Amino acid sequence: MSQTTYTSDYLAGILKSAKTIAMVGASPKSIRPSYIVMKYLQKKGYRVIPVNPGVAGQEILGEKVYASLSDIPEKVDMVDIFRSSEAAGPIVDEAIAIGAASVWMQIGVINPEAAAKAEAAGLKTVMDRCPKIEYSRLSGEAGWMGINSNLVSTRRQHLL
Repeated sequence: MSQTTYTSDYLAGILKSAKTIAMVGASPKSIRPSYIVMKYLQKKGYRVIPVNPGVAGQEILGEKVYASLSDIPEKVDMVDIFRSSEAAGPIVDEAIAIGAASVWMQIGVINPEAAAKAEAAGLKTVMDRCPKIEYSRLSGEAGWMGINSNLVSTRRQHLL
């Protein structure tokens, strides 16, 4: 698979299999993209656990914030990275160590070395994409909101 090109089936497979998502770089500020994405994913039924050492011990959207992935006391299916491309490498190392099934790097986060390491460890990997946008696109919500999906259909698609 190309470094930042993914089939809809590949992305949907990750989104369907994930139930618990650790969001590294989650912000308590409601105007930040990570907060908006976390809230959206929660509304879609995902458990989203925020990871941010600056606010560890506090809550974001009703979930306790942890300082690192290794501090989370339960299984995490997907790690969503809202950090810089350079920071993605150590986060991927932690994702591998905790046994996550996938790593999702947000829009603008591209680290081919980290992605290759994750894939070599058996993790599904996505770079430069947003799970909120992809969920919306794959479920047909984007079309219902007036976003051009380039599909002409009278049937609503369902991701899950």
